Amino acid sequence: MEMYNIPDAKLGVIAVSRDCFIRTLSERRRQAVVAKCLEAKLDVVEINTIVENEVDAQNAVAEAKAAGCNSLVVFLGNFGPETPETLIAKFFDGPCMFVAAAEETGNDLIDGRGDAFCGMLNCSYNLGLRKLKGFIPEYPVGTAADIAKMVSEFVPVARALIGVSNLKIISFGPRPQDFFACNAPIKGLYDIGVEIEENSELDLLVAYRKHKGDERIPQVIKEMEQELGAGNTYPDLLERMAQFELTLLDWAEQHKGSRKYVAFADKCWPAFPEEFGFEPCYVNSRLASRGIPVACEVDIFGALSEYIGACVTKDAVTLLDINNSVPADMYEQSIKPHFPQYKLTDTFMGFHCGNTPFCKLNQDCGCDQACGKINYQIIQHRLLEAGRDEPDFTRGTLEGDIAAGPITFFRLQTTPDTTLQAYIAEGEVLPVATRSFGGIGIFAINEMGRFYRHVLIADRYPHHGAVAFGHHGKALFDVFSMLGIAKISYNQPAGVLYKTENPFA
Repeated sequence: MEMYNIPDAKLGVIAVSRDCFIRTLSERRRQAVVAKCLEAKLDVVEINTIVENEVDAQNAVAEAKAAGCNSLVVFLGNFGPETPETLIAKFFDGPCMFVAAAEETGNDLIDGRGDAFCGMLNCSYNLGLRKLKGFIPEYPVGTAADIAKMVSEFVPVARALIGVSNLKIISFGPRPQDFFACNAPIKGLYDIGVEIEENSELDLLVAYRKHKGDERIPQVIKEMEQELGAGNTYPDLLERMAQFELTLLDWAEQHKGSRKYVAFADKCWPAFPEEFGFEPCYVNSRLASRGIPVACEVDIFGALSEYIGACVTKDAVTLLDINNSVPADMYEQSIKPHFPQYKLTDTFMGFHCGNTPFCKLNQDCGCDQACGKINYQIIQHRLLEAGRDEPDFTRGTLEGDIAAGPITFFRLQTTPDTTLQAYIAEGEVLPVATRSFGGIGIFAINEMGRFYRHVLIADRYPHHGAVAFGHHGKALFDVFSMLGIAKISYNQPAGVLYKTENPFA
């Protein structure tokens, strides 16, 4: 499905020049940077105004805004004027990256020497003095080709920052009993510029009933049938689920207010299935495929994490329980012979009832049945339909093993005292059958056992984690850093101890 609830980054490239340096040096180097960016198919606009003073800075920002730019590359083609160049970040409402030109040849180090390596230090210092946010790459000095690569790595970061600054999270219902971790204080949202609208489950139920007989329902049913194929095991459910999908999409449009983008955090049990007549998991998965995460169990910060992942990857994401250990016999039989690089404690099962998008489920499992299919929620059936052999309103999950491949497990979370913290761990989903139910996969992350104990448990994270498909730790770390998250944890390699780790263990 098309991802449409996330921004695209359109970058203006602004060159700066210190008045005692040769202006044309910055101009020529800017042109070379833009040419390399365009070769790489990056959406950049060359801003013609060279910034030497404060008025130039205002004019350059105005030119960028007129061109539709929502992010900037401030390029020190030479030493650069530290006051005007940093004021660009003040005048511009959007993420700004600051980079500097490397010297080009040893044969031109008099008129052709720009001293931008030195100028970058002054730039960083002045940003700090003004308490301005500027994105500075790991090594921010390079040739035109180097700068183009930095720009390509900045794009997903810029997308996420733009998205977060224009995001509203819409929630329905309070957290379920015994799921206190899922609904953290909302102050952390305001700290990073996210809005929230909290509603009752009854509000959602009223809106859902008003959509009965909606003329758009047959088209949504058709789309569901095409997506599910052989996995359309309960065709009688599709009308109800299509009605719910339209309810959420209409609510998003009618309630986003001043914001451009939305994510949901909905209460999905225990009252939901009996009153609505189905489990919402499959519908949630379809919205996630379009860049509209719908987090389970009113997990507001889970929804935020998923949305950041969608912006970074421009791809579907999911939210999973860090759920259960892999049995030792399964590890010995199915994992160790094929993946000896992983210890048993490096593995675990990530699970949720059925919210993982269809496109992220294994489509080649080698069995006779559909690899991704609508099923019923076994735990909810046991709880809510006791004594009933055939499931009724607990149907609606999307069940299947998650497709093998690289992943990034991550979460942005607020502590009870409203301090924001985050974790990131790269790993993979193994091509090993889970032999279980729900949307589930066997995950492998190096040193997961220690990470689980000394980050997830020690820092009191909830059981939900967001999953991005692919290795995106670098971009996520940069996003969290730009959002001002002071504590960003990751899985420490063997031999590098966590603060809470017993060195004698």
